[in-house]
Amino acid sequence: MSASPSTVAVKGAASRPRAVAPGRRAGRAAGRTHRAFSPWLFLAPGLLITLAFNLYPFLATVWKSFTDARTLTPGTFVGLDNFTALLDDDQFWVALRNSALYVVLVVPCLVLLPLLLALLVQRHIPGIAFFRSAYYTPVVASVVVVALMWVWMLDDRGFINGVLRMGGVDPVPFLSNQWLLLLSSMALTVWKGLGYYMIIYLAALANVPRELHEAAEVDGAGPIRRFVSITMPSVRSTMVLVGALSSVSAFKVFTEVFMIAGPTGGPGGADTTLVMLIQRAGTGLQGRTGYASAMSIVLFLLTLVLMLLVLRADRKDKD
Repeated sequence: MSASPSTVAVKGAASRPRAVAPGRRAGRAAGRTHRAFSPWLFLAPGLLITLAFNLYPFLATVWKSFTDARTLTPGTFVGLDNFTALLDDDQFWVALRNSALYVVLVVPCLVLLPLLLALLVQRHIPGIAFFRSAYYTPVVASVVVVALMWVWMLDDRGFINGVLRMGGVDPVPFLSNQWLLLLSSMALTVWKGLGYYMIIYLAALANVPRELHEAAEVDGAGPIRRFVSITMPSVRSTMVLVGALSSVSAFKVFTEVFMIAGPTGGPGGADTTLVMLIQRAGTGLQGRTGYASAMSIVLFLLTLVLMLLVLRADRKDKD
């Protein structure tokens, strides 16, 4: 039976592609373009801020490190002269030593002590919220105000030496002895950072299964054994994170030492850190910004190497 002419016409019309109006094609193209560029419009403010205040200053610092620029003059290209001059700068080596000591002594304290503090305040007992807030208070307090309080307590006529005098003990030169001054600054850094890292550990401890501790306790494991065998392995990634963050902060320490030791960095500049030396070399009307930039690049490379070592050690432990 042959199909009617009208049926053939309908089938032929259906098999042909439908014509799209030019206006509709333009609208679809505009929609695809809008979908492609919309994410970039949302990212644009953050990208512009990053380029203006992070990437451009970094590139400018890299360029200046190869020049003899000063505060009021752009300087000329001098190659690696600034970096070779660092090798002969005794003050640079003193600052590098102090910054390295800061990392070696402060970082282990900020990795372990906040964990113990988090275990202490993790218990759900009446009034524990007050202690959590009290331990976190130094974090939100201004570091300048906190440092001034420590100077008042550690001064020769301050609170601590006053108590020692009452007990018949000679005053301790916290703010005039080179090593005591540096240790006092480290103690301030640790005390102020305890609450911050405690919060990080509290979040990690909340994910540790309680059944593991209960099973270990049934098997006769004591608190120390459970801490070493269960708690520490469970929060190892968090410990690596805390170690990385505290290492960078320790290498870049400035305010604590500046406020306690003064602008000169203690007696004879013996307690100067790298950031203090960079600030001292690159400020003022005759500041050597090129030389300070070279020290900044060295500090950046040291921090980068330290971060890579921490991450490598964590990866090796996991393997």
